[in-house]
Amino acid sequence: MDELKQWVNEIHLELSTRADKGRVADYIPQLAKVSSDKFGIAVAPVNGPVITAGDADESFSIQSISKLFTLTLALGQIGDRLWERVDREPSGNAFNSIVQLEQEQGKPRNPFVNAGAIAVTDVILGGHRPKEAIGEILRFVRFLANDDAINIDRLVAESEQAHGDRNMALAHFMRSFGVVRHPAAEVLGVYFHQCAIAMTCRQLAQSGLFLANNGRNPATGFNVVSPRRARRINALMMTCGHYDGAGDFAFRVGLPGKSGVGGGILAIVPNKAVIAVWSPGLDASGNSLLGTAALEMLAQRTGWSVFG
Repeated sequence: MDELKQWVNEIHLELSTRADKGRVADYIPQLAKVSSDKFGIAVAPVNGPVITAGDADESFSIQSISKLFTLTLALGQIGDRLWERVDREPSGNAFNSIVQLEQEQGKPRNPFVNAGAIAVTDVILGGHRPKEAIGEILRFVRFLANDDAINIDRLVAESEQAHGDRNMALAHFMRSFGVVRHPAAEVLGVYFHQCAIAMTCRQLAQSGLFLANNGRNPATGFNVVSPRRARRINALMMTCGHYDGAGDFAFRVGLPGKSGVGGGILAIVPNKAVIAVWSPGLDASGNSLLGTAALEMLAQRTGWSVFG
């Protein structure tokens, strides 16, 4: 454990001095205000205390990492019937592309591109008012992290709502095919709020422990999903969790991971640990530049990889 803490500190120190930290997302104005110098790392072992470095206890907008939590919720609600509305294939296109959606008759490629996540949110909205659905998602994230202090950044949610025309177009397009079944404005209202959930690296790492421990959260003892479902969620993270950069992430890091344009990445080391990194500067695919580098360096030093 002491060696792991030393590695985390060394990686943080080395990467903090890099001149190129990527470009902060500016299409959501509230995200553009975050300093590119922010950088945090948290490692939550399946057995043992959380190890942190840098800005690991500062909250940030998790954005598309929320899609992992809503996917888990939707699978709990309707099981494998979800795959009638959302596919499980890598997209190879930008996360907010509408071209592929048109070619494939309104069925999103996977639950981690924007269209797929909107369809998943539509499932969670079933039988609920939008505020109730938002509350259910937030309660679930708090339950996973075992932390009731987690909240939604209202300013980010409002900023997304005001600049969400592309996502609104995706929702309307899928509704024309019956993939989205609730009014687009209601679905998008829930979606924008889930993306605006604010968490720290420490909280994020703890929230993913169930995926590193065969579906059971070792910190609370609760069984969140079955071992089979945990494996399948991890598989989707490996193949689709980084948009059109998923192949490169698998090549460099070798772990299931889910990124967000807020600069966070959650990575799962099956049976060992969960890693959360945050650096707001993004690469061309919309993934954290320093965060990806930190995960690659940590995987190399620890030997952690699903490929042996």
